[in-house]
Amino acid sequence: MNLPLINTDKLLDFLRILLNTPSPTGYAHRAVELVDEKLRSLSDLEITHNRKGAITARWPGNESTSPRALTAHVDTLGAMVKEVKPSGRLKLTKIGGFAWNTVEGEGCTVFTKDGKTVRGSLLLVKASSHVYGGDVNKLKRDDTNMEVRLDVRTSSPEETRKLGVEVGDFVAFDPRVEVTNSFIRSRHLDDKACVACIVAAVAAMQEAGLGPAQTTYLHISNYEEVGHGAAVGIPPEVNELVTVDMAAVGDGQSSDEFNATICVKDSGGPYHHGLSQRLREIADQHGIPYKVDIYPYYGSDGEAYWRAGGDVAVALIGPGVDASHNYERTHMDALVATTQWIMAYLLS
Repeated sequence: MNLPLINTDKLLDFLRILLNTPSPTGYAHRAVELVDEKLRSLSDLEITHNRKGAITARWPGNESTSPRALTAHVDTLGAMVKEVKPSGRLKLTKIGGFAWNTVEGEGCTVFTKDGKTVRGSLLLVKASSHVYGGDVNKLKRDDTNMEVRLDVRTSSPEETRKLGVEVGDFVAFDPRVEVTNSFIRSRHLDDKACVACIVAAVAAMQEAGLGPAQTTYLHISNYEEVGHGAAVGIPPEVNELVTVDMAAVGDGQSSDEFNATICVKDSGGPYHHGLSQRLREIADQHGIPYKVDIYPYYGSDGEAYWRAGGDVAVALIGPGVDASHNYERTHMDALVATTQWIMAYLLS
């Protein structure tokens, strides 16, 4: 059976919009709403939200004897205001696992409790080479030595607080999305690229008049970057769960930016061998290019569900992404391969 054609323009358009929608963990509701709206535009999906705010969309299949689920997450790395400093600038606390040097010099947005936004930049406290000389290179990039310089006239805590900025406000770093030569460069491709692949797969199948072989649940989580995204939200009748998350590219890895990857082991141990093998067989049958890899410093929503007591087989696939948790990049070929793999699995 030939797989449905993927509308790559629509896939990319939706990915751009999603990437440009700020959604640090804990403040992901705007991106959740965007995905909800997109899924509701597709027929045959029964959509609910759990109390944590995640989406579960039920897609009736030709059979319901062995229900399945796909999960991907829409939350991203980010920060919160830890302190309004005597200078009026902001000290942050990180959300998710990244190094401060990966966002040094990046533009950011502070979301105040009354719904306002304040722009700024994340800088080293001794940022000027003309003032601090060699200290700029020597200073450790840590919570103490990084600060947000707000793009407003403020030089005291009182002036900053008059803007509505306070401890606990969320901070999102600019994604800086750019597409060139079929490469997509942006922060937060982890995991918005995979959410876009799932949406594109559903759209392609429905446009072709096809449904899943088994009733399938699409779970879009919003707390993955802090480790408990899909701990709840997967219905107990589900027999197997395919996590769709980015593949890490780098030295010692077999993943690349042009293929989908199946991860067979990460920091939490091996994934389900039987389901992983079946996914490889499905990809081979359809000529879908993929790599097999292991990630030593990686965890997923599938493992979060396992640790919460989920009695399912779990496997993980996704597009290769270079410089994960940094300024990331992937290629359309990897997104297409991942979308094809999702469809081939759903149809099998």
